[in-house]
Amino acid sequence: MMRSVTVVGAGLAGCEAAWQLAERGIYVNLIEMKPGKRSEAHERSDFAELVCSNSLRSDRLENAVGLLKAEMRLLNSVILRAADETRVEAGGALAVDRAGFSEAVTRLICGHPMISVESREVTEIPEGDVIIATGPLTSDAMAGAIGGLVDSGFLHFYDAAAPIVSLESVDMDRAFYASRYGKGDPDYVNCGMNEAEYRAFYEALISAQEAKVHGFEQDKVFEGCMPVEVMARRGIDTLRFGPLKPVGLDHPETGERYYAVVQLRRDNAAGTMYNLVGFQTHLTFPEQKRVFSMIPALRNAEFLRYGVMHRNTYLDSPRLLDRYYRMRREPRIRFAGQITGVEGYVESAASGLLAGVELARELRGEPSVDFPRTTAIGALALYVSDASVGEFQPMNVNFGIIDPLGYKVKGKANKNAEIAARALDVIERLT
Repeated sequence: MMRSVTVVGAGLAGCEAAWQLAERGIYVNLIEMKPGKRSEAHERSDFAELVCSNSLRSDRLENAVGLLKAEMRLLNSVILRAADETRVEAGGALAVDRAGFSEAVTRLICGHPMISVESREVTEIPEGDVIIATGPLTSDAMAGAIGGLVDSGFLHFYDAAAPIVSLESVDMDRAFYASRYGKGDPDYVNCGMNEAEYRAFYEALISAQEAKVHGFEQDKVFEGCMPVEVMARRGIDTLRFGPLKPVGLDHPETGERYYAVVQLRRDNAAGTMYNLVGFQTHLTFPEQKRVFSMIPALRNAEFLRYGVMHRNTYLDSPRLLDRYYRMRREPRIRFAGQITGVEGYVESAASGLLAGVELARELRGEPSVDFPRTTAIGALALYVSDASVGEFQPMNVNFGIIDPLGYKVKGKANKNAEIAARALDVIERLT
């Protein structure tokens, strides 16, 4: 008789793990605490809710996350299938209609004959084979159960989401459509500032009142999701070399050059909602309205959602997990998603994909795939499980963790393209 697997959590990682198992003939009981209970960051009842940005980042092969997505498409990823179905224009990035994406994932998962869905909070580690994909906002009860399972406990960092404004409220006399350097379609709304406007905005930002976050520690803010006000305090030009970089964003009609540029990215398919790129924040709501309205194009902006900040929790995975995201000490238990220390939507889904594939093969009596470090999906798992690392920090996929070519190639783009071609060839041969 074919064994079944319990997957706890219907976020991106949990849905991907459940899908990969089910597609390989393994029965899955997917348990999700919504809609009965939600974390402080979740609003919808659907699966795979995107609580921060609606972008899955670059879709180009010369970018490591673009390669990871290409590998996942070859591996029949349900998350990429839903994302491709619901994508909205965002230049070279894969951005999605937030609601449409979650609805698509929910439909595909609930419609699979090998997946049953149970709505309840899990407060203890289930018996049998289990994949725990409860995410960085794991409930207190489940966090306690996991904490009792691992000696080294948890590490913490803090994550923040950006505000969303209505497009009709943006002053388009002070904004323009363009993509940086004219690459791709002009999908971003760009809000330029001169030097005086930027300096006034900067001074207001660094002195604005922050919301109280229990247990907040400045040095535990994860670099990849740093609140804009924390970044600004590192220096007056830090934002201009980061999310407000004006380079490559001259006005397409007038040729005007700006001192700083705030970019807005489409957040839904209808194009009525746009989020402020790089503006994750934990300022109080009134302060967000006051300070962000100092951006000239947003002086009368309607804020449909203010930015929020929440605590994220992840495991000290190199001491706990192997390359299959499996507990070294208790192999029947696997983890997937951001709780493992992978960072980002795509990386979370990729960990669920690998965990599901490898567990299905184990249950079917087949040899492990053992995705190698020459692939993005394998390199990510090997990074997370590398016991030789010192202090473990969350990591986005990048070419630095993928095996080099072993020979020189002129130009970074050419080198990355060859690494990508090699990786996709490996994935095709392995599967």
